[in-house]
Amino acid sequence: MFLQSIFSLVPERGYKQSECWEIFSRSTVAQTLREPSLQLVQKILLGNSWIDKRHFAVEPIEMLFDLPAESLNRKFEELAPKLASLSLRETLEMSHLKPSELDALFVCTCTGYLCPGLSSHIAERVGLRPDSFLIDIVGHGCGAALPTLRAVKSFLSENPGCYAAAVAVELSSTAFYVDDDPGTLVSLCIFADGCCSTLWHSSKRGLGWHFKDFFSLHIPQDREKLRFENSQGKLRNKLHRSVPVLAAEAVAGLYKDFIAKGGSPAQKLIVHPGGKEVLIELQKRFPESRFEESAEILRLYGNMSSPSVLFAFQKGIESQPEEKEILLFSFGAGFSCYGCRISRED
Repeated sequence: MFLQSIFSLVPERGYKQSECWEIFSRSTVAQTLREPSLQLVQKILLGNSWIDKRHFAVEPIEMLFDLPAESLNRKFEELAPKLASLSLRETLEMSHLKPSELDALFVCTCTGYLCPGLSSHIAERVGLRPDSFLIDIVGHGCGAALPTLRAVKSFLSENPGCYAAAVAVELSSTAFYVDDDPGTLVSLCIFADGCCSTLWHSSKRGLGWHFKDFFSLHIPQDREKLRFENSQGKLRNKLHRSVPVLAAEAVAGLYKDFIAKGGSPAQKLIVHPGGKEVLIELQKRFPESRFEESAEILRLYGNMSSPSVLFAFQKGIESQPEEKEILLFSFGAGFSCYGCRISRED
């Protein structure tokens, strides 16, 4: 399948990490934490986390400290379709495609739950045809963008000539949770909101990037190290300190298996910018790769979960248009890891 257009979007309001600390330190929630927990939050937000700024859809951000679970989900229902619709409209306009010409919409998210899913809300806002195919993919966490694109590829294989869009949208602000668990606090300090929309067709046209050779790895015995759980009706992120090593080993293992099965190596690797420690561990295993796009997206926006890898991919093809082949990797809850080979065909 061939990429027609791509558009990344974050909420308008952004906060420097130092601003996040000022807001958090004044909150009533901060007063409930133990002193070591406060010190950890301060260390991350005022230290060298490789993150300069994060964007959040909920305004004012201070209200998050007092919102119950039901209100958080209502914020997701209000704000996620809005951000995703703006992104999708721009993607369609870039390809001069009318909403009525879009045949399928695939949406992935993990930071809120709706039934019917986000796809229904987005389709209504953008103006898709009533017979457009809508599908929502949930439960894949930060890695979700690539399995979503694999589903798009299957649809286009069965429906040649159709246009399909994929939207990865996450509002980490509506999955807000605070307690003394170090993993929960790290999540609080690095995650952010964002959305990326892509448009696809089965024939060679558009931007010329051909997505193919999708592959995946699942490690269920490590499920409890990275997942959402329900606590007091809210989404609470479990993030074990071993996740950076686990993520790097998963990417390295998936890469090795891909090559062993006859896959061609690519000089360019782009990965999900999960955090500073993740990128450090990845650089140890791939010393010839700098992962500069991932590091830059992390610096500008933090970890936006599933859209992040597509932000990094867009950054890569825009900043280095001479690239001819890329291996793209995402990873997240499950524990899971996904990859695909992408080639430029002019």
